[in-house]
Order: sequence, then C-alpha cells, then structure tokens
Amino acid sequence: MVARPLEFRLDALSGRARAGRLSTPHGEVATPAFMPVGTHGALKAMTPQQAEVTGTQVVLGNTYHLTLRPGEALVEKLGGLHAFMGWPHTILTDSGGFQVFSLPKVEISDRGARFANEITGETVDLTPERSIEIQNRLGADIIMAFDECTPYPASEQQAATGVRRTLAWMERCVRAHARPDDQALFGIVQGSTFPHLRESCAGALVAMDLPGYAIGGVSVGEGHELLCRVTEHAAPLLPEDKPRYLMGVGLPEDLLACMGYGIDMFDCVIPTRYARSATVFTARGRIRLTNRRYRRDAYPIDASCACYACTSGFTRAYLHHLFAANEILSAILCSIHNVHFYQHLMSEARQAIVDGRYEEFCRHFLAAYQVETGDGGGKKARKKRKAAS
Repeated sequence: MVARPLEFRLDALSGRARAGRLSTPHGEVATPAFMPVGTHGALKAMTPQQAEVTGTQVVLGNTYHLTLRPGEALVEKLGGLHAFMGWPHTILTDSGGFQVFSLPKVEISDRGARFANEITGETVDLTPERSIEIQNRLGADIIMAFDECTPYPASEQQAATGVRRTLAWMERCVRAHARPDDQALFGIVQGSTFPHLRESCAGALVAMDLPGYAIGGVSVGEGHELLCRVTEHAAPLLPEDKPRYLMGVGLPEDLLACMGYGIDMFDCVIPTRYARSATVFTARGRIRLTNRRYRRDAYPIDASCACYACTSGFTRAYLHHLFAANEILSAILCSIHNVHFYQHLMSEARQAIVDGRYEEFCRHFLAAYQVETGDGGGKKARKKRKAAS
C-alpha cells in the first residue's frame, strides 16, 4: 500500500469526461487540467505571476535537464524547486526518460540508460533509483516513474520489452522513493499501439495501488487518429478514483478528444513553443502573426479573449512588427495569450462536464475552430462552419 500525499475526488461526469479536484501539499487543482512545461524550471517567456494570472494551477519541470544544470543538490539547498523557481503552487516533474531515450547515442539496458552529458561530455547513468533520487531532492508534488518510452513505429517485440522494463523499473522506483508522504509517485502505462500490451501494463500498475497513473508513449509521431485509439482503450483500464494523466498532449483538438475518454491531466510545450514562432490560438483556429496579412491588422489576437495581450490594446499589426523586429516582447505577449487560451479551454470544458453537456461543447467549439486551415479562414473553413451549423 503506497502512502497518499495527494487526494483526488470526482465532481461530475458527462459521458466519460470527468471533472474533479486534485489536492497536493501546494494546493488544489481543478481537473481536467493543462500543465504548461517549464523544462529548466521556468516557463519560457513568462514569469510565474503571468502564468498564475492565466489560470495555471500546476506546472511541469524536467528531471533530465535540471540534473544537468544547475543540479538537484543546488535546487535542494536553495529550498527545493518551488522556492527556486518562485512557483508556490503544484509542480510535477517527469522522470527524464523521454528526453534520455531521444538522445542519439543512448544505451538502454535492464539496468537503465547510459549516455553522454550534453554539457560536460561525461558518461551518465540514469537508473530508476537515480531518477527518483533526483526528483526527491527537487521536491515536486507529483513525480513520475522512470519508464521506457517506446518510439513509434515499434514492433510488438520492442513494445513488449518496453512494458517489461517499465514494470520492473516501477517496482524499483517504489522501493527507492524516499518521500512517499509528501510526493505522489505516478506509474506510466506503456505498450505502444498494441492493446494487449497496454492492458497487461495497466493491470500490473493498478495492482501496485499507486496515487495516480499516466499514459505514456503517445505524441511520438503516431498522429491524431492513433493517439485517440490508444487513449480510448487505455483510459478505462485505470481506476476511476485516481487521476489519469496523458503525457505530452497536445493540440486543442487532441485535448478535447482525450478529455472525452476520461483523461484528467495534460502537459505539452505547444502553447509556449508555438508562441515563440508567432503561432497563436484563437476561437476560430490558429493564425501565424508573421503573415503579411496582419501587417496592418488593428484587431487583437482574439477579440473574445480576456488575456492581458488581448485586452491591453496590442494589435495583430503591433505583434507582427515585434516579430519582424525580433523583439522579446513578441514571445512574451503570445505566450501569455496561448497559455491563457489553453487554460480557458480547460475551464470551459470543465464547466461543460459539470453541466452535463460536454459532447455539445466539443461540437460547437470544433465547428468554429478550423484546424485544417491553420489560419482561421479560407474556403475549407467556411464550408466546415456552414456544415456544422
């Protein structure tokens, strides 16, 4: 039986979509929740206060990058990750596995992963025990087990090996976890696109009675259709009274589909990464502000948006100019907007679940949100809007 440093309760269901509350030592998180990614202990182009104003309740830090620089010993000495990055709310740290397994010359064995430190060149061994030690010292509220993230495409044999290692490493993570009273250790379901492997992995993890569970090995190039198929199959395999986390997802259409399958938590770099390249989300789809059509556009990014960037008089023309001039403010304003867009989407989705109208909410949102044009307009967009109405 694992100690429980967090509590989760369900407030409402709409179909399979769930609205709940997650309580951690650093506050309550309304679910479904989107977690912006602060890889190095900071959200790119945003202060903690700016993130807080968007409605963000929990952020994600990266174990691999933080152990390389500045090192978990320094973070621990300076009060832990919450104090170090100035974020008083909930923090989740991933295990570093995804980043490590993406390295070009990594050696994977049953023991763990061996690779070259990208800063010093020294050989590094990252094992389940070492990943948990780092996360214990960083002090996040939710920490992730070290798992083998199976790439896509993968053979059934490769995926089976990943499941075997993931389960063996999970047991080692549990034994190594030195702070079970104030850090919740989540397990990760692997198995690639093979339903029977997902089932066996989920079954073994559920038997360990962990505080929460994640679905990993998605958003690795499989596309929207396969992502949905895997998530729809895997989510019901997890306990109803525990939080379900879909790792590395994603775009608004991905979030809406997977909330509908019963997912509670999401993370992705997309809102801030897209913002830095001038791509912003609106109720009518994505637009790219470096497009010359916005050079004289006097409208805000999204007239229906209540974020700082949209309510302070900043026009699309001004943002177009900032990107052309390579001004840092361009990334700041667009990051604020995109993160706010995501948090507003989650808030609206949660209310729709509470009201029992989630399916209707998704239908209306997607009728206006034109994912296929990438620019919120065009003949295809108009056709789709007409068909939806």
